[in-house]
Amino acid sequence: MRIAQIAPLFEAVPPKLYGGTERVVSALTEELVAMGHDVTLFASGDSVTSAKLDAPWPQALRLDPAIRDWVATYHLMLEYVYRRRDQFDILHFHIDYFPNSLFSTQKVPFLTTLHGRLDLNEFGAVYRMFPNAPLVSISDSQRKPVPDLGWVATVLHGMPADRLTPQPQTGDRDYFAFLGRISPEKGVERAIRIASAMGVKLKVAAKVDRADEEYYRTSVQPLLATADVEFIGEINDAQKPAFLSGAKALLFPIDWPEPFGLVMIEAMACGCPVIAMRRGSVPEVMDDGLTGFIVDNVEEAIAACGKLDTLDRAAVRRQFDKRWTSRRMAEDYVDVYEELISAKTVKLRAVGD
Repeated sequence: MRIAQIAPLFEAVPPKLYGGTERVVSALTEELVAMGHDVTLFASGDSVTSAKLDAPWPQALRLDPAIRDWVATYHLMLEYVYRRRDQFDILHFHIDYFPNSLFSTQKVPFLTTLHGRLDLNEFGAVYRMFPNAPLVSISDSQRKPVPDLGWVATVLHGMPADRLTPQPQTGDRDYFAFLGRISPEKGVERAIRIASAMGVKLKVAAKVDRADEEYYRTSVQPLLATADVEFIGEINDAQKPAFLSGAKALLFPIDWPEPFGLVMIEAMACGCPVIAMRRGSVPEVMDDGLTGFIVDNVEEAIAACGKLDTLDRAAVRRQFDKRWTSRRMAEDYVDVYEELISAKTVKLRAVGD
């Protein structure tokens, strides 16, 4: 199958540091190539892939200080893809609503995986303008604000089985981990409260976006001075296995409808249990009592910390292998591709008859 993967341009594929969507696109692209498909990746020029790379922009936008209008680069990429569309059997977009106007009027089957939140009114309004545009959700929960769109499937994320693995430990696990991004909805303040209540250090490996700098400065930094917290900053994939393997648990006390939460399966890959708030996708990703604990408030999270010794870290990794590999994700997407291609072929024949 000739497949085009169209990635966001904000980060390289895979990202050098933080970047959930680009990390998933990379895992999917590499797995499709390994399965024997002919894949072209449209992404920034600093991306690394075994697929064919078509780079509409030379560098990830977050690392390019000269960029002032990022929307222009997306229009450039859409034109790149549109001019090559007939070279592919399927076009797979990961850039929200951008493809709909241009690609809804052409013949090559396409789909868009939505990677972000959909509980904002303006999102629903723009997607409803294209009710037949095929969409894939990354959890069933993600769909709830807009159930009436052109959903064709839910495909849960996966990652390469060998990207993150459990690391042997020579000493006690003496800290909790917080991984990802510093923002109000990610719950770092809650994580600090939970770790402090247990008398355990919290290590925070997280990115601070420009949009969240004031929140970090006014709400998080004061807590760092009063609690046993080590702020590490962003870490890469090479650093994650030791960071997560050495933790008692990953704290994921979110306060928003998380569409997926890639850090949960990254922790599982390292055999690290997760304590997560029951929001968004969490009940779909977590196996409560096996890969960690699902809780409803800080008090329940503190109580769950006291039960971590009942979990088998090897079983956490086995569950990752069962549910969360990129091979499973790629096979799920191939099923979607084949259905869309078949439906388009039948429609074209009907029109031609």
